Amino acid sequence: MGDAYVGARTPRREDARLLTGKGRYVGAVRLPGTLHAYVLRSPIAHGRFLGCDAKAVRALEGVIDVITSEEAAGLRLPCVSVTPGQRLDSYPVLDDTIRYAGQPLAVVVARTPEAARDAADLLDLHLDEQPAVVGVERALEDDAPAIYPELGGNVLADYTVGDDDCRAAVDGAAHVVEMTFRMGRVSPYPMEPRGVVAAYDGDELTLYISSQAPHHVREHLADAFGMVHDRVRVISRDTGGGFGGKEHVYPDEALICLAAMRTGRPVSWTESPGDRVIATLPARQAVHRARLALDDDGRFVAMYVNVLGDLGAHPSNVGCSTFAVTATLLPGPYRFDRVAVRVRGVLTTTTPTGSYRGFGMPEATLTRERLIDEAARRLGIDRVELRLRNMYRPDELPCTTRVYQTYDSGDYPRALSTVKDLVRPVVKDDGRRRGIGYSCHVESTGLGPSMDMKAIGMLAAGYESAVLRMDQDASVVVTSGVVSIGQGIETTLAQLAADRMGVPIESVRVVLGDTAATPYSSVGSVASRSLPLGGGALTQAADRLRGKLLAIAAHRLEAAADDLEIADGAVRVKGDPRAALTLRELATSAWRGWDLPDGMQPGLEERVSYDPPAYTFAYGAHAAAVAVDPETGAVEVEGYWVVNDSGVLVNPTVVEGQLRGAVAQGIGQALTEEIVYTEEGQPITEYLLPTTREIPDIEVVMMETPSPVTPGGMKGAGESGTIGPPAAIANAVADALPEIAGAITQVPLTPSTVWSLLQRS
Repeated sequence: MGDAYVGARTPRREDARLLTGKGRYVGAVRLPGTLHAYVLRSPIAHGRFLGCDAKAVRALEGVIDVITSEEAAGLRLPCVSVTPGQRLDSYPVLDDTIRYAGQPLAVVVARTPEAARDAADLLDLHLDEQPAVVGVERALEDDAPAIYPELGGNVLADYTVGDDDCRAAVDGAAHVVEMTFRMGRVSPYPMEPRGVVAAYDGDELTLYISSQAPHHVREHLADAFGMVHDRVRVISRDTGGGFGGKEHVYPDEALICLAAMRTGRPVSWTESPGDRVIATLPARQAVHRARLALDDDGRFVAMYVNVLGDLGAHPSNVGCSTFAVTATLLPGPYRFDRVAVRVRGVLTTTTPTGSYRGFGMPEATLTRERLIDEAARRLGIDRVELRLRNMYRPDELPCTTRVYQTYDSGDYPRALSTVKDLVRPVVKDDGRRRGIGYSCHVESTGLGPSMDMKAIGMLAAGYESAVLRMDQDASVVVTSGVVSIGQGIETTLAQLAADRMGVPIESVRVVLGDTAATPYSSVGSVASRSLPLGGGALTQAADRLRGKLLAIAAHRLEAAADDLEIADGAVRVKGDPRAALTLRELATSAWRGWDLPDGMQPGLEERVSYDPPAYTFAYGAHAAAVAVDPETGAVEVEGYWVVNDSGVLVNPTVVEGQLRGAVAQGIGQALTEEIVYTEEGQPITEYLLPTTREIPDIEVVMMETPSPVTPGGMKGAGESGTIGPPAAIANAVADALPEIAGAITQVPLTPSTVWSLLQRS
């Protein structure tokens, strides 16, 4: 087997299509007779929707339909992840009980987008407003309004993982650092907004959607509408970014399907920019009350964390599982004698929270790494040395943590030492205070296996399937259930197939994103699993197909298969290039059923479903250099360094690009991005994304420790860059401002936040 492509910096094949305006996005879908929809949303956070004059609006010129809860009665969507004790497992698409500002109340369908919007403005909403509940701590107060009175409180789930005697170990330790951390609510912000074009012919529903998981969408829509699954087709060929926010079907998207069914015509809808912060699921918001215990030698004795996670108005698709991931990744790359985490998922009258790139791990890393830095400061120990003293060594892996995660492979101390050596502090005499911050993490990638997912309450499969075919002309077609969301998966799958099958990459076609043409994928391209699982399935399929090809050639050449090699478009006897058959000749014979070994079936096609035996665990070490203006509190990131290990690198350029983009998102979480609510539950919609002025040059160094779990040795890479920045930047600010180091406990660290802390000090 050659290695011309795996490990090479092969240019992304997607880019030529995307950069020349040939991307297959939802906004480019044009179907004859298409109508347009506008989703009317609640202007209040909590109360009752008493109705509206839909009949009058339906009579307006250009208006085709108005859908309210009466027309959508009984239409519900499931929560796929149901964690222990969770008491809600589905939610209505339209509900007359209002639980957040932005909740869909009605849909207007008209001949043009403008007519739909104008008609929606004429719907006179009758509302009974009730007090809002904003923030998890307010939701836990005795006098807080009950968002679901039948639950008897606003806690949806409450459970503990880890060691029962952890708190006793903390109490008995020589040194204890106790801090409370607050993470702001942030929003996925893909370049392509959520969008849907739905068509229904009376028998089959076809949905064009910007999605990370088209099979997931098909399954939920079919069940919601009581349709046979094969009668629902979901197409999502190009998705302009997802970041977790597009991994499931939303109520407003299901309503567009209902509109197509009711009108008998295609219906198009795109989320407006102003709706994104109130409609697309945000994430991250939580309060962590944490304690780190150490002995006199600086050894980590125990860590106990009380996690209060903000679910918003209902458990959405992922329920409390984000907070469960936080709990299970809190130990990071360090040894602890005892760890325990109490998790409470709390309901508030705000937009339901969901998935976002990193899925609970940036929160865990911020809490742990700030605790470590504060412990080092109080004990007078170098913060890098304190980390190295407590890190797992390579010879200790694999190992299982106190909260049940089995780390597979890596060299955590080397990553930290390497990033420390990369750091180049900035020296300027400009009145600003400067500091360096570090953070280290271990992340779970390659979501699975299926039975483990069942055990933790996820109503989904953990395997991925790939179909690999060599046609008569020796061209190769890869079909996979994962999808292209900007992560370069088309290119990396083509690289794997080209190397394994011994063909030029130009001869490989990759088919993704159509439930009628691709194998089933329960959860799609989420959780850093596209390549570890999709590539793992493809690797196994290619090995089988290659073996069949060599068996045919061995039969024809009267040679042993072990004596053959694939090179230069042919199968030949090693050391005797004259004894050879072209791949085209062999493929043609295979499909025609000519000259095959006894008992071999015609054709060259293999289908493999790869259910991983365990997660793979990527890891990284980050460092940030910041400058803080003490007069204004403004923080500038002047330098950023990343050392990352995602196992075998199929395409280093793709991985480095993923890391840099993810770091930019992490910097946004650390410094500028937050959805803030008033006490009345109204979101302040000014949302400050980082620009090129806020993002410095990001230096990336890759390590490469193959995973013993995945065929091919790959680990996930898509989320890695988001996990370290909030912690590294917060630690850098604490280093720059030691007088308030113990108070650096929240993100984003906006100028007003830092300035206020300095004034109080």
